Order: sequence, then structure tokens, then C-alpha cells
Amino acid sequence: MKTMIAALSLAATLFGANAQAETLKVGFSPEAYPPFWVPSPGGEWTGWEPEFIDALCAEAKYDCELVPVAWEGIIPALLGGKIDVILNSLRINDERRKVIDFSDKYYEVVTEVVAAKEADLGIEPSDMAGKIIGVQVSTGYQTYAQKNYASDAAEIRGYASQDEAYQDLAAGRIDVVLDGSIAMNEFLKTSAGACCESKGVLPRDVETLGEGYGAGLRKDETEVKERLNSAIAALRENGTYDTITAKYFDHDIYGDAQ
Repeated sequence: MKTMIAALSLAATLFGANAQAETLKVGFSPEAYPPFWVPSPGGEWTGWEPEFIDALCAEAKYDCELVPVAWEGIIPALLGGKIDVILNSLRINDERRKVIDFSDKYYEVVTEVVAAKEADLGIEPSDMAGKIIGVQVSTGYQTYAQKNYASDAAEIRGYASQDEAYQDLAAGRIDVVLDGSIAMNEFLKTSAGACCESKGVLPRDVETLGEGYGAGLRKDETEVKERLNSAIAALRENGTYDTITAKYFDHDIYGDAQ
């Protein structure tokens, strides 16, 4: 009898260990980026991406823990093992593929040029002659500006956050900001954003602006990648993705099918 009880106890212990979800440390930059990341008064994060992360982790059978990391250090934090994955509107592009891997994309937006309403300019390099362009550091926007505008612009000024770039744009300290259309529209809705408007959509440049936004992973994390890819596909197929998206947007943000 004691032997049977011991065997049952061992089986229950093993079953419980196998049933427990693995912990996945999810790195994100703790800065407001509405409607993707919105801080609450209680210190929690709400928005499209935290909701998507919750659903993704549940579908992939992971117990996810959000770990705040400064944006400029988020890839080093991944490579150093401080976090297991980046889920923070990280653009998929070839430059980053040199050091990390990516899941399939989970959303995509176009990039626009934002400037003062009275500014007579477009999106061509000649339009940027003598202008100060604000971009968030370590982003596709910065890479695009350096590739296409550096020889004409007076300066390409890097910011730790997109919000800081918009503050300087509203104050007249810079002339132009490059940003994704969704975050740009959120800025234009604010009182500070009343100064400005979109001057046009940048052409789709896969080399700099990427192929959409995906989860950043270490190159040897094959199992994590496969589980996240399967979960992304499942959320798209079972309607969860659309249900979450409808809370924040009036259109599909996934973009073209891969």
C-alpha cells in the first residue's frame, strides 16, 4: 500500500511539473507608445501589445514575465540572457538578423514623415535640405534617415524615445520626425500634435524599415520560435487577434499576408 501511495505521489509530482508552463522573460521598453503601450496610474501596462502578449503566451503555453529594459539596451539584454524574447514593436530587418532571429511578423504599419503644418516639404531627400530630423535611436527610422537623408539634412538627431522627438517637434526645436502611421496619428490627436501633419508615406524599404514587427529571439532558440510562430498563426485563425485589435483600431494592422 505504501509503495502504491509513493508511486502515485511521484506520478502526481511529475505530472504537475510537466503541466506547469515554462517561464518566458519578455523584454520591453517602459515608455508610452499609445495605443500599443499605455501606462496606468497603478504602474501596470495596458494597450494592444500587452493584450497581444497575454494571448500569445497563453496560446504558446508560456508563463510570461514582463521585464523593463531601456530600448537602446534591449538587444544586448536578449543576447546576455537577461530576457528571453523581445516583444516590443521590434522591426524585422536584415541588419538585426545579423545578431538575432525573429518570429513571424505579428503586425505592420507604414512609416510617415511628420512636420509642422506650415512647412512646405515632402518626403524626398531634397525636401530635407537644411532640416533637423528627429528619430528614435536604434530603430528603422534612424537607419532610413541616415541612408536617405544624411547628405541633405542639417542634422539627424537621435532620441531615447519617440515621445521626446515629438516634444522637440512641437516646440520647434527640430523640423521633421519619422514614425509609424499609428503612433503618428495618436500624436496628432493631442494638443501638442495640433502643430503638425503628415507630409507623406515613405516607400517600403525592407532593408531599413523592415518586413513588419516580430518577436526578437536568440539564434539558438528554435523551439521558442516554433511555438511563438504557431501561436501567432492560431490567434489569427481563431479570431483572438481580430478581437484584440478591434479594441484599439478601426482597421486591420496585420498588413499583407506573408
